[in-house]
Amino acid sequence: MRGLVLICTLLPGGACSLIGGKPSNLRDWSPDQGVLPYAEVFGDLVHVHNVRDCKYLTADSYVVDYYDKTYDLRALRTVDFIVVPFRGMPALAHTMLSFGFDGEEYLAVSVEIRREKGEKYEFLRGILNQYELMYVLGDERDLVKLRSNYRGDDVYLYHTRATPEQARAFFLDVAQRVNQLRDQPEFYNTFTNNCTTNLMHHVNDLAPGKVPYRLGVLFPGYSDRLCYSLGLLEPAGSFAETRRRAWVSDVARQSAEAPDFSARIRR
Repeated sequence: MRGLVLICTLLPGGACSLIGGKPSNLRDWSPDQGVLPYAEVFGDLVHVHNVRDCKYLTADSYVVDYYDKTYDLRALRTVDFIVVPFRGMPALAHTMLSFGFDGEEYLAVSVEIRREKGEKYEFLRGILNQYELMYVLGDERDLVKLRSNYRGDDVYLYHTRATPEQARAFFLDVAQRVNQLRDQPEFYNTFTNNCTTNLMHHVNDLAPGKVPYRLGVLFPGYSDRLCYSLGLLEPAGSFAETRRRAWVSDVARQSAEAPDFSARIRR
């Protein structure tokens, strides 16, 4: 109890008033996270509402835009795993997915804290029910370029070994989770309910026990190494060589305005 009191004294004023409260989808959200996505499934067709496609001037200045799109599961071919290490803290990273369809079409998935206006991520708040969790379904020209081009992050894009059949099951599992969070909000947790643990659960929903809760999950900066060791990634020789080839930041910056942005970062 003393430890909790000490943590509370370190947080901004009033932060601890939310500990033990209920998660909500009704807050004054940051504009880029103000709308939740959801999906409607009609056999092989999945109609996704609110695919985010922000246009950035800087990392913090943008025009918010969304579109709806119907995806044909019969055209779904690939799942890519994206790792964005934190600068100065390589053991930590943000992880994402991208589903690839025929015709060089991609839908990226980013599991994030849902920020209120003016709010920023703080480690201690992340373990004390201070942020809701959300899935951002977005265009790669938003979710990838935000990190590579505007935040100046290193972005690594790995091709997974998922078959088209596994990719479709994965996509539907993500769609179900997206709808669940729209109806039943949850708190983000730095250790147990974050970007990487949610992706781990999706894999384990399809192949129980495939991804154990190891160092690469607790410290997502090592998640690509863990996935490589588990045989989830397409190798290009050693892990070091596979990682070198997965780095796409330079190409993303050079291809910022290219209409075939997603195709270029995969060449």
